Amino acid sequence: MKKFAITAAAATALTLTMASAFAETTQATQAPMMLAAGEVKEAAKDTTEAVSDTWITTKVKADLATEAGMPATDIKVETNKGVVSLSSTTVLTDAQKERAVMITKNIKGVTAVSADGLKSE
Repeated sequence: MKKFAITAAAATALTLTMASAFAETTQATQAPMMLAAGEVKEAAKDTTEAVSDTWITTKVKADLATEAGMPATDIKVETNKGVVSLSSTTVLTDAQKERAVMITKNIKGVTAVSADGLKSE
């Protein structure tokens, strides 16, 4: 009987020690996770902005590509916080340049268009 009581007491002591150690480990890992959650929110804001700029760039390229007579493959499109910059590797007519700017301005999310990089006649 004494052997059983000693074994039970030892098992209880070990269980309490392990539970205490587990509780300390759990608390230590929860605090950094709380901080990480705040960092994730900040990263999500940056991602939303980048996705919007990426979407605008893609939409401008697609709309220019579907425009008849527009050398869309020669027009480079860059977007930064809604401001779209157009540049070209080949010379465009004044009409093509004006049309490219008009198409770009009509896209949702575009706040301004810079066509200084478009080469024209």
